[in-house]
Amino acid sequence: MDLRRLTCFLAVAEELNFSRAAQRLHMSQPPLSQQIRLLEQEMGAQLFERSRRAVALTPAGLLLQDKARQIVELHQQAGELVRMAAHGLAGRLRIAFTASVPLFDEFSAMLRDFRSRHPQVELDLQHMTTGEQIAALTAGQIDIGFMRPSPTFRIPVPIREQTLWRDELRLALPVAHAASAANEPLALSSLADQPFVLHPAVLGGGLHEHILALCSEAGFVPRIAQPARETSTMMALVAAGLGLSIVPSVYERICPPGVVLQPLADAARHSRIALVSMQQAPSPCVQMFWQLLR
Repeated sequence: MDLRRLTCFLAVAEELNFSRAAQRLHMSQPPLSQQIRLLEQEMGAQLFERSRRAVALTPAGLLLQDKARQIVELHQQAGELVRMAAHGLAGRLRIAFTASVPLFDEFSAMLRDFRSRHPQVELDLQHMTTGEQIAALTAGQIDIGFMRPSPTFRIPVPIREQTLWRDELRLALPVAHAASAANEPLALSSLADQPFVLHPAVLGGGLHEHILALCSEAGFVPRIAQPARETSTMMALVAAGLGLSIVPSVYERICPPGVVLQPLADAARHSRIALVSMQQAPSPCVQMFWQLLR
C-alpha cells in the first residue's frame, strides 16, 4: 500500500474538499485526484461520494480512514525512532551485572538517571558473573557490564573499564561462632580448619577467584562443605551452621538474622566494581551511558 496515496486520502477525508486538500499537500488538484483514483483501484472500492457541491466518505472510506491514520502515524513514529537511535536517543542497551551490584545505591541511581535522560532506550538487564560478562562482551551479546574482577584478574585489552565503587570482603559467621564477637579484624589463617560455604567454580575472573586467592595468601585451600550459587543462599546456610563464608561488605545491607559479618585483617580483602564495554565501535547508546560518569 502506497504511503503517499494514503496521505492524499487522509487529506481529502479530513478536508472533504479536493481543492483545499491539494493546497494542504502543496500540489495541484489533478495529481491529487489521480492518487485517489489509483487508491480506489488498489482497494477495489469507491472511497468518496463526489458531487459538484460536496465530497463525502463512503462506508468503505470511513473504514479506511482510521486504518490509514494508524499506518501514517506508525510510519512517522518509526522514522523518528530510527533517527533517535542514530544519535543514541533510542534503541536497546543490554546491561549485565554481578549479584552484588544492585545493592549499591549508585547502581539504581545510574539506571534512573539514564532512563530519565533517554526514555526511548530500552534497558535489557541480565545477571552474569564476571567471567560470563567477559565472554558475552567479546561475543557481542551484551553492551555494558558491571563486574567484580578479582585483584589478579587482568581485563582483556579490547575491553574498556573504569572502577566505579570499592568495598572489601568480610567473613560471614554464625552468631554462635566464637569469632563472631571479635573486636578487631580477623586473620583468615586462624580459620583455616573451618568448613566453608562458597560459590561453585564458574567461568573465572570474579568473586570466587578472589576468595580462593585470599585463602591461598593465608596459607590454605578452603574446605568447601556446601557450595551455593547465590550469596544470599550462602549466608542462609551460614546462619544454619553449615560453615563460614566470605562475602562482599555491601551484603551487610541484607545480612540475615543469625549471621555476623566480621572484617578481615588480610591485605588482599579489598574489592571493586568496574564498568566495562568494548573499546572499538561502541553504539551511540553505549557512549551515552559512559557519559553518565562525567
